[in-house]
Amino acid sequence: MAEAMGQRVGHHTISQAEWEKLSQDSDFQELYKEKVRTIVPLTIFFIVYYFALPVSVGYFPTVMETKVIGDINIAYLFALSEFAMTWIVTAIYVNLAKRWDVEADRIVAKVRGGAV
Repeated sequence: MAEAMGQRVGHHTISQAEWEKLSQDSDFQELYKEKVRTIVPLTIFFIVYYFALPVSVGYFPTVMETKVIGDINIAYLFALSEFAMTWIVTAIYVNLAKRWDVEADRIVAKVRGGAV
C-alpha cells in the first residue's frame, strides 16, 4: 500500500521510482549525513545533560547540596539549567530544520526535473 500511495519526504509525496532516484542523489546523501552529524550529537548531549542531575545527586550529594545563593544549592540551579538547555537545543534544531526543509525542497525539485 505504501508504494501505491508513495513515500513522504518532507512536504512531498513521491513515487517509489522518485524515491530510488532521490536516494542516489549526492545532494540528498550529503543532506542526510549533515542531519545525522547534527541530530546524533545533539541527542547525546541532551541525554547526558538530562541524566547528569540525578546521577550527580546520587553520587555526589555533598557537592550538589552546596549552597550558592541563600538556600539555593547547586542541584536546584542545575535543575533550572535543564529548562534553558532544552529551549536552546530546541531552538538550534528548529533553525537547522528550516534550512534542511529548503534544501530538501530543492533536491526533490531537482530529482523531479524542475529548477534547481
